[in-house]
Amino acid sequence: MPLSTQKPQVLVLMGVSGCGKTTVAAILAGRLSWPFEEGDALHPPANIAKMEAGHPLTDEDRAPWLRKVADWVDERIAAGEHGLITCSALKRSYREVINRRGAGVVFVYLHGSRETIASRLMARHGHFMPPSLLDSQFADLEEPAEDEPAIRVDIGPAPSALAQTIIETLGLK
Repeated sequence: MPLSTQKPQVLVLMGVSGCGKTTVAAILAGRLSWPFEEGDALHPPANIAKMEAGHPLTDEDRAPWLRKVADWVDERIAAGEHGLITCSALKRSYREVINRRGAGVVFVYLHGSRETIASRLMARHGHFMPPSLLDSQFADLEEPAEDEPAIRVDIGPAPSALAQTIIETLGLK
């Protein structure tokens, strides 16, 4: 049965900074007409200031942000709605917070090499996450395991092609 006719599902576009979460999620939101939340907008000001200053976040820093992401996910599912949200969700423990219901969430892991993502970050302007923090993101990254509700998508193709791959893989037509 296609995902779109099942119980409400929320797609969490995840991966390190610069992998294309926001771009791909916006395309998906447009094609699917699903509510979309930019997860970075849920960060407390102290987190943003810390990252802007070039300091990586700790698990303690991320905890309130992850709860806000999880709350947004829960609100969609409780309302009987599908949804899309971006969140790095770098560690399994973070994904467990987001998927605290144990159902209704699919993590879409946008995978790319450090070199590819570093070149994207160098070309990006106006984002609080400096390229200098990329190594800390890769150090924290725990790719989703087979027992997690996740799909892996390589970021090589154009964002519109990635969105189409996600739609087809999850049966969202």
